[in-house]
Amino acid sequence: MNIQRSERVLETIPVGSLGIIPLPSCRELGQKINDYLVQWRRESINEHKNTIAFQGYERDSYLISVKVPRFGSGEAKGIVQESVRGRDLYLMVDVCNYSLTYPLYGKENHMSPDDHYQDLKRIISACAGKARRITVIMPFLYESRQHKRSTRESLDCALALKELVRMGVDNILTFDAHDPRVQNAIPLHGFETVQPSYQFVKALLGSVSDIHVDSDHLMVVSPDEGGMSRAIYIANVLGVDMGMFYKRRDYTKVVNGRNPIVAHEFLGSNVEGKDIIVIDDMISSGESMIDVARKLKELRAGRIFLYSTFGLFTNGMEKFDKAYEEGIFYRLLTTNLVYQTPELLSRPYYISCEMSKYIALLIDTLNHDASISDLLDPYERIHRLLERYKNSLQ
Repeated sequence: MNIQRSERVLETIPVGSLGIIPLPSCRELGQKINDYLVQWRRESINEHKNTIAFQGYERDSYLISVKVPRFGSGEAKGIVQESVRGRDLYLMVDVCNYSLTYPLYGKENHMSPDDHYQDLKRIISACAGKARRITVIMPFLYESRQHKRSTRESLDCALALKELVRMGVDNILTFDAHDPRVQNAIPLHGFETVQPSYQFVKALLGSVSDIHVDSDHLMVVSPDEGGMSRAIYIANVLGVDMGMFYKRRDYTKVVNGRNPIVAHEFLGSNVEGKDIIVIDDMISSGESMIDVARKLKELRAGRIFLYSTFGLFTNGMEKFDKAYEEGIFYRLLTTNLVYQTPELLSRPYYISCEMSKYIALLIDTLNHDASISDLLDPYERIHRLLERYKNSLQ
């Protein structure tokens, strides 16, 4: 049985019978989460398990089947295929899953984040207010990159959060939000942005057996000033130094909606001979990450590990393949919170950080209306992991 789950005492009465609704964009992740929950609840020892308050607690599956059929014009409707009355529902959606398509006037159209968000609203609408509670798990927060207004601009993320709570959503769970302050749009509702730090450290140490975790051999680097807090946390937990790059931009031009980067400038101590972890919230095209890795190599850094919570790879994998062949970086790590292409999974330098177990633990705890504070702070778990890793090297 899972050690973390067995350590938790969940004696409180569940909010309602558990139901998980992974939209088509999140089906694979949802299935893995369901498998963990089925196993844990079957093996858990709880004297109240057969009482009426725990009705529907132990099931063969917590998945609730839904469909979003579309008309030829591209319009759609959401259908929930079983009763959700009184259920504690967890809706999961991956707004970055562009692999899904639908017919539009006889042509194949790939789903955009807007399409996924609309489908989420359709399923919430189909539940028709019958659920006991609705929690939305949206790993990549919809429109979170547009988190502040600098000119006459829309604030899509804040609008989306307000819209969801007006539709009856009680809690929103997201991962590594671009700017967590966007939760100010819904101050009276639950909003958690979860950091997958433990899963990153676990995947790294589990895949690379000769990393020396100390300030003489390892360093954490943020590719820009926006990711400083993320890098500071990992550096402090691992007990190593950190550095950062800042982007020099040309403010006289605007290219693709932003000022182009002229150069990356490094601020930090000597990196010569050290392994470097470059950590960011997302890899979009990957240009910035590769530029940063190249600069570090020019400064005579050792192996470079690129880590990002969300690997979007909007321009494909060619740049990363080329950079890897040139020895610019050693390993690339992202989570399975967003769609991973078969091409990405086949790369020899790629390491996937598995998140399904952690999300299952969060759902299990929330269903009991218990505190998730200890789950959100992985400091102790990372230290236990480091202790085991150091002992295995001796």
